[in-house]
Amino acid sequence: MIITELLAVLSIGAATGLRIALPLLLIGLMSGNQLWANVPLLSRMPPTLLLGILASWSAAELMLSKDRHNQRLLQSIELVLSPGVGALAGVALARTVGLEGWLHWILGLISALLALVIQLLQVGFFYRPRRPPLWAFFVVDGLCIVLAFLAFDDPNAGGIIALLLLWLVIRTSYLWRNWARGGPRP
Repeated sequence: MIITELLAVLSIGAATGLRIALPLLLIGLMSGNQLWANVPLLSRMPPTLLLGILASWSAAELMLSKDRHNQRLLQSIELVLSPGVGALAGVALARTVGLEGWLHWILGLISALLALVIQLLQVGFFYRPRRPPLWAFFVVDGLCIVLAFLAFDDPNAGGIIALLLLWLVIRTSYLWRNWARGGPRP
């Protein structure tokens, strides 16, 4: 059924919106012997090199996201890369579940857009007057890992969590827009 595949793609798209390299690393590790064979562009790279790059970038994401000074650079890079990585992850997941033809490109586009709006929300939170507490960054890391695993193991639950994140993005942007117009401060 296409709904299950769509929910799985939403789950991996939300994960790539939260962190970039970690979901790609988990896609490769959870694909068994195929590793990154279903991921466009990455399937052409040697698996050992790709594993080293993604593991290093994942470690950098997990450490640099907690430091205020490095976070600005990290978020700028992630904002630029998140739509592309979201599209790669969405297409990879669509290929993994066996979708053919143009449908996996549509799902890749949906995944890219979801990754972009979630990344925009994270950048917006960084530029608010009060920075989120440190524990919130650990929650984001954990949620990224959970969403990547759920995309493969329980796509219905992962897709619902991704839709809840999308609702949170829409609600937060509405509150920020009203605040910018002179309404009550969120």
